[in-house]
Amino acid sequence: MTSTEAAAITLQDHAALWSMGEIRASDVVNAACDALVAGLDTPGLRMLAACTRAEADYDVHDLLPAALDELGLAFYPVGSEAGQEAAARALARRMLARELTPREFTFRIHQRHGHELPLTERLAELDDEYDILEYGDRTVDQVDAEVTAEARRLAAHPTVPAEPTDSPS
Repeated sequence: MTSTEAAAITLQDHAALWSMGEIRASDVVNAACDALVAGLDTPGLRMLAACTRAEADYDVHDLLPAALDELGLAFYPVGSEAGQEAAARALARRMLARELTPREFTFRIHQRHGHELPLTERLAELDDEYDILEYGDRTVDQVDAEVTAEARRLAAHPTVPAEPTDSPS
């Protein structure tokens, strides 16, 4: 994977995490700066990267969709199932990068989606298993291993479709 591909995936992840309330707008601006340094360059990306921390909370909402579109990346509306799935995949990549422990990862997924998001149902179940370890015959290491396998499954799809995947009603 080239540095520009990695930067695009990181920016996409930050956009998904921001749109689902997982990270701050200034984190998205930092990812835009990193993308420019990695060699991605569009007018919208430059405008996004130019935001100050004070401006980020106000301007990211307007600047991010255009910057992503110019790069061929997707912006997901707040609360959309496709956005929730993209954010879950981003969190999985963070866990695999050791930015989150397996327990923190399952807790955040379970807290955000409960047992309602089909893509992350097993992770919610594993979060429940952490809570009852002292009453069962499994160890933390066994549950961590299963969480890691689930994270790898989610992270195996580094890019997200340009069109939301919500099924029609």
